[in-house]
Amino acid sequence: MKIKPYINLYELLQSNPSTREKNRAFGLTQVMLKNKPIEQLLAWVDMHKNKLKKPLMSEIFSSYLYRVTFALVLIAFALGLLTGVGLLSYNGHEPVNVIYFIAVVIFFPLFTMTLTLLSMFRASNAQSVLVHLSPAFWMEKVLGFLPNKIEENIKVLKINPLLANWLVIKRAQIITLFFSFGLLIALLGGVVTKDIAFAWSTTLHISPETFQDFLHTVAFPWRDIAPSAVPSLELIEQSQYFRLGDKLSEEMIAHASKLGEWWRFLAFATIFYAIFLRFFMLILSSFGLNFAMKQSLLTLNGTEKLLREINEPIISTQGEKRENAFISNEKNYSQIVNTLDASYDVIQGWAIPYDELLVLGDSMQIITPAHFEVGGANSFDEDSEVIVKSHGEVLLFVKAWEPPTMDFVDYLTELTKKVDKVIVMPIGTRENHYETTDKEIDVWANKLSLLKNMKVWLKHSSAKALGREALNAES
Repeated sequence: MKIKPYINLYELLQSNPSTREKNRAFGLTQVMLKNKPIEQLLAWVDMHKNKLKKPLMSEIFSSYLYRVTFALVLIAFALGLLTGVGLLSYNGHEPVNVIYFIAVVIFFPLFTMTLTLLSMFRASNAQSVLVHLSPAFWMEKVLGFLPNKIEENIKVLKINPLLANWLVIKRAQIITLFFSFGLLIALLGGVVTKDIAFAWSTTLHISPETFQDFLHTVAFPWRDIAPSAVPSLELIEQSQYFRLGDKLSEEMIAHASKLGEWWRFLAFATIFYAIFLRFFMLILSSFGLNFAMKQSLLTLNGTEKLLREINEPIISTQGEKRENAFISNEKNYSQIVNTLDASYDVIQGWAIPYDELLVLGDSMQIITPAHFEVGGANSFDEDSEVIVKSHGEVLLFVKAWEPPTMDFVDYLTELTKKVDKVIVMPIGTRENHYETTDKEIDVWANKLSLLKNMKVWLKHSSAKALGREALNAES
């Protein structure tokens, strides 16, 4: 069912399974979906729908739609079968009037399909009269009165009117299609099991020639490939029936063996007008439902906020006030960086996940072609592989509240043998908007000073700027 992503997003927005940072990281990893909000929402739903409580509301709703639609299809098929049997009822005294069957399999489908096309143009209207005239709409209302038909947890679900209308339109096509199948089976079954004498009769003054021209026009889709399915003028003349008494004319009785030839025309008319064109309308309504579902995603409460978190940087580091330079208590360590460059060859994070590195770089407006997580759960071989891939200037984020370990010092030493410059930037926790304290920075400054490595630099001042501006952005 096309409605599943809509309901999944509806449920996810209520449960709020992701943080702002994770949403931004998702946007940064889905570069190909940038400026495609609907595709972004669908991809986001696919990523997080496993966090929803089972059974999914979308599964429950789809199951409900399936059961109701199946019930309506069975009812429509039975009605079509009974209608066909009634139209083809033949008692042996009066022939079956083909005018009635033609009206049901040609004029009725064309009329209802015209209404369907008009309802498609009016589908965005919540009070669309044409949609509410659909048999699917009212038959479902009747079934809704039956007990245990609608689960309690989907009664409160409010669906966008555009999407709801397209659901009705598509299901109406399915229902009417099976009604037509019932008509066709009734016709073929009647022809096989009974010797039906067809005729035509109308109060209107229509000559056989005029009627033959009309039927020739109606049969344009198949008259070249199946000419025998187009009634000839002779058959039309022989099968014209006048109600002038209780008995058939002797001429009609004499040509009774030919009157059954009408079934070919009726069968082809049913297949083309009642089934083929209806199937085309079903395909058209499927496209319409898919379009409506995607557009309805944008109307859900919380969608705008989610898209903003996916596509917009969390903070901007362009502060109006100039930050004061940090002066470490360790006098012999003076390799302090006060301002970050706009780009670095590599961004790394010591025990900091890849997604968080993306958000950090994006929030600080730093461009880099590569992000790597090192340390933490990484093995020695994995860290060595990152070193091999590194070059030029490296921005290395570290957790300010965790003192540098010997593993970190060993990694940093090996990294400096491969690259030109390493800028170590301690950051605070996400909850504190990455703000650091002077005491934390002193610990890192003291440790780095012991390395006496001219390639290692410490970045501090913008860490606090980052925290303050994060607070401003959140407010």
